[in-house]
Amino acid sequence: KPPGREVAANICNQCQQSLSSRSALVRHMMTHSGERPHGCADCGKGFTSKFNLTQHRRTHTGEKPYECTDCGRSFAHRVALTQHLRVHTGERPFVCGD
Repeated sequence: KPPGREVAANICNQCQQSLSSRSALVRHMMTHSGERPHGCADCGKGFTSKFNLTQHRRTHTGEKPYECTDCGRSFAHRVALTQHLRVHTGERPFVCGD
C-alpha cells in the first residue's frame, strides 16, 4: 500500500466477520439482508452470486462438466471430482481423531 494510505478492513458491521475483499463483504452482507439477486428461471430459488446459480442450474440440466480421466465418470461439481479421484489414488487426507 502507498505510504500514508490506509486500507479499509473488510469487516461486517453486523457480525464482525473479516472478509478477504470488498466484493466478498458485499456478498456476505446478503446473508444478513436475505437478498438473493440471482434467481433460477426453472424453480425460482435465489442465490447471492452468479457462480452459485450456475452450480445450481446443473441440477436442472444434468450437466456434468468434470470428468475423471481414469474411469470416465462425470460430476456436476469440481469438488465432487476431487473427492472421487481419491478412489483411484488411495489418498486419505483426513485422520481419525481416535
